[in-house]
Amino acid sequence: MKSHTEYLIFNVPKRMDFVNITARVEEAVRKSGVREGLVLVNAMHITASVFINDDEPGLHEDYKRWLEQLAPYDPSPERYRHNRTGEDNGDAHHKRQVMGREVVVAITDGKLDFGPWEQIFYGEFDGRRPKRVLVKVIGE
Repeated sequence: MKSHTEYLIFNVPKRMDFVNITARVEEAVRKSGVREGLVLVNAMHITASVFINDDEPGLHEDYKRWLEQLAPYDPSPERYRHNRTGEDNGDAHHKRQVMGREVVVAITDGKLDFGPWEQIFYGEFDGRRPKRVLVKVIGE
């Protein structure tokens, strides 16, 4: 069995944004030489996410509005007890929990085996500093 690991680094200038990382994951799969297997794509920070969905700007804006309604940014310690630690990102932890930590995609004949319109995204909820995403390819 083959295994290949890469770390993608992101420094998103906005507090919340989504980055399409499909091409970078495809490149990691290509470099791995795996023809049949799986790729794990994992946000390695507790205020970031990796998810699969459509690359449609209106949908992304809907997500941002919806997430802000669910867990509005509020740096005060009154809304989020977490902010009593001196942090101001209690909302980002909640947003990450909703959007998920990781995705696993099948690799078939050396390519990501997606359904129609599926793409992989990095979701940032407390941006403005470097964060990592693990890409782990395994298979034959």
